[in-house]
Amino acid sequence: MLQFSVKHTQKIDCGGGYIKLMPADIDQSKFGGDTDYAIMFGPDICGTSTKRVHVIFTYKGKNLLTKKTINAESDQLTHVYTLIVRPDNTYEVRIDNKKVQSGSLFDDWDFLLPKTIKDPAAKKPADWVDNEKIDDPSDVKPADYDATPKQIADPDAEKPDDWNDESDGAWEAPMIDNPEWKGEWKPKQIPNPAYKGKWIHPEIANPEYVEDSEVYAYSNLGAVGFELWQVKAGSIFDNIIVSDSVDEAESFYAETTGKWKDAEKSMFDDAEKAKRESEEAERKKIEEEKKKQEAEKDDDDDDDDDNDDADSKEKKTHDEL
Repeated sequence: MLQFSVKHTQKIDCGGGYIKLMPADIDQSKFGGDTDYAIMFGPDICGTSTKRVHVIFTYKGKNLLTKKTINAESDQLTHVYTLIVRPDNTYEVRIDNKKVQSGSLFDDWDFLLPKTIKDPAAKKPADWVDNEKIDDPSDVKPADYDATPKQIADPDAEKPDDWNDESDGAWEAPMIDNPEWKGEWKPKQIPNPAYKGKWIHPEIANPEYVEDSEVYAYSNLGAVGFELWQVKAGSIFDNIIVSDSVDEAESFYAETTGKWKDAEKSMFDDAEKAKRESEEAERKKIEEEKKKQEAEKDDDDDDDDDNDDADSKEKKTHDEL
């Protein structure tokens, strides 16, 4: 059982933060992306299209990705990711102590090769008929079927008033799809009397299949590390626990993140509300300042007009004298 918490304070838009469970004897001073690991687990977020939780197992030198999509959280709050692997080769993924995915390791990862494969020696017989229906040979296209054209002149179209036949040519109404057109004629379909059913490729036992009832088991685990790739920094990882007891992990969640998660959400919502109110107040202040400046400009323009009128009257009086 593997569990940790992560909080993306930077409002993450593209980045991943996966915890890796590794052998106890790795050289931690050289830990990096190429270091061998048993399990890689955690959220991957990039844009609006990628918000998924990766669950990757290493088996016989191969990294196996889950076939299922598990949605990740992408807000700015703390979330706890839990991976439970059981001795019956089943698994469960939880987010904030709530199950979001579960199933069989054999079904959701390609740990083992298939038990059976298609018989390479078998081929569909050349005379096998797998067309369930055929054209009715007795069905004949009606003689007048093509009399209805696919398009017709638009009956609602009118010749423009400024149309000039001499310069523009003879006016013709634009063509539109004919609502009475029946489409290309095709003969009716009838059951094929020679139909033998869908041919099924025979299967044989896969000679390369090897039974393994303990794909869940890893030995010598003793280190964890985070592989980080982020456009913007700011993710906070905490509350890591590796255990063979689900009860222990649940108690650990209750004593840590679970204890203050609701309070964190409430504080975050209050902070966001205060931020919005501050931004709205600033917006109104700028808008009022802009209106004030426009009003002052209008007053200045009015004063200029009054001065122009006074100068004009003075000039007129002088001319009359």
